[in-house]
Amino acid sequence: MADSASSTLRDAGTPGMIRIAPSVLAADFGALAEQVGEVAASADWLHVDVMDGHFVPNLSLGPPVVASLRRHTPLFFDCHLMMTDPGKYLSDFAEAGADGCTVHVEVGHTEDLIAQMRDLELRVGLALNPDTPFDAVEPYLSAVDLVLCMTVFPGFGGQSFMADVLDKVRQVRSAVRAGSWGVDIEVDGGIDATTAPLAAIAGANVFVAGSAIFGHERPWESADEIRESIRSSIE
Repeated sequence: MADSASSTLRDAGTPGMIRIAPSVLAADFGALAEQVGEVAASADWLHVDVMDGHFVPNLSLGPPVVASLRRHTPLFFDCHLMMTDPGKYLSDFAEAGADGCTVHVEVGHTEDLIAQMRDLELRVGLALNPDTPFDAVEPYLSAVDLVLCMTVFPGFGGQSFMADVLDKVRQVRSAVRAGSWGVDIEVDGGIDATTAPLAAIAGANVFVAGSAIFGHERPWESADEIRESIRSSIE
């Protein structure tokens, strides 16, 4: 890896352990560092949604913002690249301080993208949209570190949780267990203290929450509430 903001690798934690990952997409961009600081003690990862205006009909932040945030927090950066051509930018995100990048199986060139992320020493994630079947990601389960099952259609925050996706979460969890692979299963979209336990029971262990955390007057309390709701559901 090039000498960069990410030259000190941060630990993602043990695969399968519960992780709360606040999404900065829902934060106040005018006070982004401060908002991240408010949730740091209650978060395991920081989820960074990157949109290119092509793969999804919206634009968000890019490597310069990641680099700026990296100076303010040691949190593990979980970057979700909702992009038609993520391969063009993976090295930029690695240099900016990303720890893991997740690309969409729908964009194709999956094997090449996985290899590129490995070469950059990024943690490898593969995402699939709500209407993309489990079969699309199944061939790659042994080669990735994380599978992100979108529980909304990507592009905008604040959408309602799609419970139908939980069947796919169960499929991923069953296959991961059968293969004894150290793969985290992440859910993103409409996650809060009510929906997170449903996803946890289905087999998810990484929970991305945006509006439910940053839309709260005391965001750290909301993150703690989500974590406790998950713990209560699986104990």
